[in-house]
Amino acid sequence: MDHRLLPKIELHLHLDCSLSYKAVQQIDPTISFEEYRQSFVAPPKCTDLNDYLKRAVKGFQLMQTKEQLKLVTLDLFDQLKADNVIYAEIRFAPLLHIANGLTPQEVVQTVNDAVSEGIATTGIEARLILCTLRHYYEGQSMETVRLVETFRGTNVVALDIAGDEAGFPIDSHLAAFVYARENNIPCTAHAGEAKGPESVWETLEHFHPSRIGHGVRSAEDDRLLDSLKKESIHLEICPTSNVQTNVVDTIKSHPADKIYRHGVSMSLNTDCRTISDVTLSSEFALMTSGFNWQKDHFLYCTLEAIQHAFCSGDLKEKLKQKVLTVYNSPDGKN
Repeated sequence: MDHRLLPKIELHLHLDCSLSYKAVQQIDPTISFEEYRQSFVAPPKCTDLNDYLKRAVKGFQLMQTKEQLKLVTLDLFDQLKADNVIYAEIRFAPLLHIANGLTPQEVVQTVNDAVSEGIATTGIEARLILCTLRHYYEGQSMETVRLVETFRGTNVVALDIAGDEAGFPIDSHLAAFVYARENNIPCTAHAGEAKGPESVWETLEHFHPSRIGHGVRSAEDDRLLDSLKKESIHLEICPTSNVQTNVVDTIKSHPADKIYRHGVSMSLNTDCRTISDVTLSSEFALMTSGFNWQKDHFLYCTLEAIQHAFCSGDLKEKLKQKVLTVYNSPDGKN
């Protein structure tokens, strides 16, 4: 099976963690390939999530002007096209990109416009998720959710909270997620990564997202898996990232296969294409080598991703037909 031929949906993808060397070189030609590999790409094993996230700093430091934001966004579209991704939800934290004087509104407008250009030039459909971060205070989270509201009707479709849930409690972000719920703003939330299933329970109870970013440690609690299945909460699974951040020891011990067999809605994602040095094709191949996953497994994850995507019903139907056309063809091609 050539995983590259399969049409893909990516729901969990961080913009500032997915800069290609080509993009980095265009922004700062003094950065050598060796420095890029050392500073932007994580080793196969980090000590923990915080160690892994140190590489993200290098990315957003190079994304502080309108020109840089546009370049990085369009570069990501090139990566998606090469990976046969037909729909992506790209997430980023606008407040990380204001160090050189851009306003948060200018940041979002610039990336939103670049996404529109990427859609037009590549044919890939994409939407944007705005992230608040665990270490932010309440005002920053409120500013982020209001940005989602301000850009409602554009490519901006949802709110996320990212970062280390083990180090920071939910308190500072409750108001933002209440605001999102009261204003019908879709939400996803990182949980069950740096902390165990208790963080997923807590996130579901207080933030009420329809999706969980990662959520892999839900597999430690069968009652939680039952609840996720019953409530149709979608898990955005990122296998390689979880190995690198020591959520799991090796891919063989990754709970993705258990989550799949339990019937929980899930998808496969790259998380951070540069930091993890992966594509979605390589993540598919990893699941085949680790668990002997075949086309049926990938079709399930892809259709579940479409169903839980933050886009219109019409677009979901178009994406579904594109996927089924390829999966149902004898040679796996259009």
